[in-house]
Amino acid sequence: MAENEKKELAGADSKAPVKKDKAEKKSDKKPGIFARIKQWGKETKAELKKVQWPTWKQTLNNTLIVLAFCLVVGLCIFLFDLLAGNLFQALINLTH
Repeated sequence: MAENEKKELAGADSKAPVKKDKAEKKSDKKPGIFARIKQWGKETKAELKKVQWPTWKQTLNNTLIVLAFCLVVGLCIFLFDLLAGNLFQALINLTH
């Protein structure tokens, strides 16, 4: 009999319309644009406080590494371009 009662209660709950109080309806309302911007600013500020910023020495070291790699890659591209240009020029001269 307990199983029948459980089924009846479950059936009754699923069929009953869900009513909300006025307080619940107000809480469902989306805050205004300025309130959302203010909240976003607060959350952003809180997240930025958690960031572990690099020291000046780390920043300088990383910058120098990036510049060195840029120079190496630029040199490789220059050499490939020079080689490919000379190769094509030799092929063109061969056909004339």
